[in-house]
Amino acid sequence: MAHTGRADVRDVARACVQQLTEHGIAVRLLADEAADLGLADADGLVETTLPDHVPGEGCELVLVIGGDGSILRAAELTHETSTPLLGVNLGHVGFLAEAEQEDVESTIAAIVERNYTAEDRLTLDVRVKVGQDTLFSTFALNEASVEKAARERMLEVVVEVDDRPLSRWGCDGVVCATPTGSTAYNFSAGGPVVWPEVEALLMVPLSAHALFARPMVVAPTSVLAVEVLANTEGSGVLWCDGRRTVDLPPGARIEVRRGARPVRLVRLHQAPFTDRLVAKFGLPVEGWRGAAERRRRDGGDHDA
Repeated sequence: MAHTGRADVRDVARACVQQLTEHGIAVRLLADEAADLGLADADGLVETTLPDHVPGEGCELVLVIGGDGSILRAAELTHETSTPLLGVNLGHVGFLAEAEQEDVESTIAAIVERNYTAEDRLTLDVRVKVGQDTLFSTFALNEASVEKAARERMLEVVVEVDDRPLSRWGCDGVVCATPTGSTAYNFSAGGPVVWPEVEALLMVPLSAHALFARPMVVAPTSVLAVEVLANTEGSGVLWCDGRRTVDLPPGARIEVRRGARPVRLVRLHQAPFTDRLVAKFGLPVEGWRGAAERRRRDGGDHDA
């Protein structure tokens, strides 16, 4: 899958298809993307499919060329089959991606040699209810955010954890995130960065007018709920991963729990998450001398 609206992405995607097929690996493309790449009529090892035809079924992995938005789109289209996702970043931060543009050749080699692992990432199951009726249900890899629909109107909500009310907020919205999403919208909203190995759910208020409006980390077994008060002046909207959305009428209840099906992300390297944070955010680490030098300085290294 590729963000074919950009020329550089198209070039990389065509090169990947060529290299994979030269190694005898069959490549499946979405029909519209195949047309954008000039591969719609390709013979042999290239096939096409449609988004509503379970595109990930029978595939070893999904190679995603683009940014985090492209990876979230791929997660949406392959969630039913849990096909592992391998991202090559041609976007900005690309926090979900495993490789950069200059790593394409080594990435193809890893695919050919099956020299990679896949890790499960916790997801959210999200349900919108009005009374006893379910208005909308979906999943999220990064976050489900309840937001005000009009800039000039505040959203009045009551938040709940495990069937118990926690607080009432007049706010711009509420973000419910996964550890994977802790470096996305949650991060911008002032929430904590959570290592992906930690199993937890996060809730972060957006510009809440309240005495208690702190980011919270709860157990992965907890159920979070946000109720849009029936007498609120502002209407709301639910966004899941910035892709799937539904309008929220007054009185709507949004329930968020751990997803039944994780998303699988391919890893080519076993680097610590700390290194990923430093690299993706360009964090300053000058002056760090490392464990080996500390041992030498402290006299911990001795000749046998």
